[in-house]
Amino acid sequence: MKLYEGNIGATYRVKSVHVDEAINRRLEALGVNENTPLLVMNKKNSGTMIIKVRGTRLALGKRITGGIEVKEEAAS
Repeated sequence: MKLYEGNIGATYRVKSVHVDEAINRRLEALGVNENTPLLVMNKKNSGTMIIKVRGTRLALGKRITGGIEVKEEAAS
């Protein structure tokens, strides 16, 4: 599923990232890599989201959240 389809408060694990090379490098520098867990903190209907990755909050637009494939983490 695409990241923008995620629900607020849910934790997901990144499966793959398919965005422009420059954006991909920036996301990697911020810690958004394959198998990285992330928490959806807030989202808008436009696809814009605020996520928490490795203790840092990031705001991402739909063009980026649409390029991030995730799978839902099992509730613990």
